[in-house]
Amino acid sequence: MQLGYTCSSEEFEASDLVRLAARAEDVGFSFVTVSDHFHPWTTSQGHSPFAWTTLGAIAARTRSVRLGTGVTCPLIRMHPTIVAQAAATVSELSDGRFFLGVGTGEALNEHITGDRWPPIDVRLEMLAEAVSIIRELWTGETVDHHGAHYTVENAKLFSASPHPIDIVWAAGGASSAKYAAEHADGMWATSPAPDTVQAYRDAGGDGDVIGQLTICWGPKERAARTAFEIWPNAAVQGQLSQDLPTWTHFEQAARMVTSDDVAKSVVVGDDPGAVVEEIGRFADAGFTHLHLHQVGPDQEAFFAAWRGELGAAVDHRLGATAQAGSQERRS
Repeated sequence: MQLGYTCSSEEFEASDLVRLAARAEDVGFSFVTVSDHFHPWTTSQGHSPFAWTTLGAIAARTRSVRLGTGVTCPLIRMHPTIVAQAAATVSELSDGRFFLGVGTGEALNEHITGDRWPPIDVRLEMLAEAVSIIRELWTGETVDHHGAHYTVENAKLFSASPHPIDIVWAAGGASSAKYAAEHADGMWATSPAPDTVQAYRDAGGDGDVIGQLTICWGPKERAARTAFEIWPNAAVQGQLSQDLPTWTHFEQAARMVTSDDVAKSVVVGDDPGAVVEEIGRFADAGFTHLHLHQVGPDQEAFFAAWRGELGAAVDHRLGATAQAGSQERRS
């Protein structure tokens, strides 16, 4: 399993994210993702820089880590033609280190243009059509498209990337995992659900499976308080996370959750064993990649731990998993 670092656009300005991405590379992470939001979930998070500008700056400041969006919604707020151009540019700037994470989005970010917020089945159709348009534009050929959801006329990327760009599809369950297998080069999920991974594989998906683990590293009481204050949306379950249109709605929903509720979705504290256990769940479920989102302003403490006992504990766990898998294949 390859391990990455989440640049949380909801919590930091772009200049800070560029610095943090460079630090993540220095401490040994193999990839970095940037969340693509127009709004933060709550006022306490407080930021929302443009992901694509941030990615360009990160590409210039890093040397070897892969870069990706985590994830972009090319449906309403941004037309697929614009996403295709942005992705091609970041790929060229990063010498081919970029991958495009895509998903069906949240009303929180997409409603701002005043267009209708469609139900999930429609958004899945829209995303499939958007991905098709993006891939066609990446060929560098002139594209004309008149589909169910999008029109493209005389569009040509004169700066199409010379490098192949993988598309990773965010899936919340077995149904969307099948879309990932059909339309994308990999799958993204935020929970270590083996059924979702299996559905992707059974549908013919043979690409990377990327997971995300949210933690708040630090003394347990302080970490629990920080996670509750800054990332209460972790405990907002179900359809609400997709359909609530404003940060104020999320703040209202967050009043109904407790610090204990948040701690069920965010690993809090400075016990390496707790983090290793959650990482192990992703590894055991068949994830090939996992990026870690450290909640709160104290990113340096997390990086220091990663260079020390936390990183060593994770390496030991994943090494044991790899050895067990190798033995199983030989038997």
